[in-house]
Formats: sequence, C-alpha cells, structure tokens
Amino acid sequence: MKTYLVSSGWFLLVAVISVGVLLPFDGAISQFGRGLPDWIVGVNTDITDFGTFSWMIYGSALLTLMAYLTHELSDSSRLKVQAKALTKIAFYFFLTTGLATIVVHGLKIPIGRARPDLYSEYGPYYFLPFVGDWLFESFPSGHSTAVGAFFGAFAMLFPRYRWGCAVLALIFGISRIIVGAHYPSDVAAGLTLGAWSAMTMAFILAQRLFLFVPDLNGWPVRHPLVSS
Repeated sequence: MKTYLVSSGWFLLVAVISVGVLLPFDGAISQFGRGLPDWIVGVNTDITDFGTFSWMIYGSALLTLMAYLTHELSDSSRLKVQAKALTKIAFYFFLTTGLATIVVHGLKIPIGRARPDLYSEYGPYYFLPFVGDWLFESFPSGHSTAVGAFFGAFAMLFPRYRWGCAVLALIFGISRIIVGAHYPSDVAAGLTLGAWSAMTMAFILAQRLFLFVPDLNGWPVRHPLVSS
C-alpha cells in the first residue's frame, strides 16, 4: 500500500506540474497547432482516431472471451498455456481502459472546460460545470487518457519498452492539440491519468497474484508464469 500511495503521489505531482506549466500557454499552442499546414492536420486526424475508448474496451473484452474459450476448448496443452496468459493480459487491458474511462468522464462534466472550438468566444480558460455538453468537456482529454492507459498497460507488462510507449502516447496526445480538439494541459492531464489507471490496476491485480506479483519493494511486475 505504501508503494502504491508513493507512486500515485508521483503521478499527481507530474500531473500538477505539467498542467501548471502548460496552462499559461494553452491558447497560443492551440492556435499554433490549428494553423499548421493542412497535410499535417490531416495526418494527425488519422493518428488521433486511434485514441478511442470504445475499440479498446470492446476489443479487449472480445479478445478476453476468445482467449478464454480457446483455453477451455483446446486439447493442446501448449495452446492452453498461451491462451490462459492471453486471457489475463486482455482482461488487464479491459480493466485498465474501463477504470480510465470511468475516472476521466467523472472529471470532465464537473470541470466543464470549453474546448478550443470555442476559443474565439470564450478563450482558453472558460469553465461551465455540469452542462452536459461535449463542447464543455475538454479537461482532461479522453483520447489522451485512453492512449495513456493503453501504452501505460504495455509499459507495466513490458517495462523494457516503457520509453517507447511514452513516446507513442505523446505522439497521439499531441495529435489532439493539432486537430484542435484539446488544449495542451488537457492532454497532459489525460496522459497522466491513463498511465495512473494502468499502474493502479496492476497494483490491484498483483495483490491477487493475477498476471502481476509484487516485487521486494511492492511494485507490480509480470508474473513469472505468464509468458512474455
């Protein structure tokens, strides 16, 4: 528990610092991004479509079910072992993205930040809580939270690739700024929240020795019986 609280504290500190640093420049960076050449905006429009919760949640749920059925119905002992490991991994992604979407949408509505689409009318610092309108649900970025959770889960499972995961998550996050959907501080908060969700779910599963186990310091690491 102590390791989890300390780690969560670091995530909170990163979120506060990154949001605080970016917040004064939100308007300028957002307008710069939207003024980039059409081909750059077009490329980032294609990139940004990756960061949706729906395919992550439904895809991981379907993969969990398929892997579980393969484990139960296969006569091959090797395939059973592989299917069991895949079931646990897919279920972890499902739980992580599920937690992330609940938290981010629980924050968007009460915060009620106006999106960059309303920049000319309200500027970058206008808030209208509990209005229930997509245009006032900019903070945190949902897409950024989704990719933060997705690549955060990969980083928890395969820590040797954590920097690559961080770079990819950042690329998708930046695309949200370029297409004019979010301000930079929205993206920073979303990426951090998504990564925190991946870490939190790994801690929970490690306590149950499901996919993860605690190391000597209490940090969750992939169970040695789960193949890499």
